[in-house]
Amino acid sequence: MFGIHPAYLVVLLAIVLIIFGPGRLPELGGAIGRGMREFQHTVNGITRPPNESDERPDERQDDRSDEPRK
Repeated sequence: MFGIHPAYLVVLLAIVLIIFGPGRLPELGGAIGRGMREFQHTVNGITRPPNESDERPDERQDDRSDEPRK
């Protein structure tokens, strides 16, 4: 797994548990998950060409309308 021997992985997880404690591990896992999700979203946004469907309706620039935006 990721080029890490399982015994080293167990030692690493034990060190993380000692440093952060059992109370903060769920918070730490959530923060890591959110960071990975944001990174993946950013990478996908860079590699994928923008679509009109990606824009939010309030961000669209519609110059054809004479009505003021609400």
